[in-house]
Amino acid sequence: MVANIVYILCALTSISCAVLLLRGYAASRVRMLLWSGLCFSFLSLNNILLVIDLTFLPEVDLSTVRSIPAIIGLCLLLYGFIWDEPRHE
Repeated sequence: MVANIVYILCALTSISCAVLLLRGYAASRVRMLLWSGLCFSFLSLNNILLVIDLTFLPEVDLSTVRSIPAIIGLCLLLYGFIWDEPRHE
């Protein structure tokens, strides 16, 4: 029971981080906020799939499926760190 609450709180926290980062990007147009917000969006999806996997479907193993959004999110953040050049205005 406590583990399920922790999983849900982790999902809510990552959703909150994604929303705040994307709102910050909308206000300031700092591209690193975009990449971080997209990363946290996919990590939120990962956490939601974790809740579904361990709480609602314990007999089904979704570990491979829930790893895909995490990999996509981290690849987006890595792309932002390496190839996205900062604008000098």
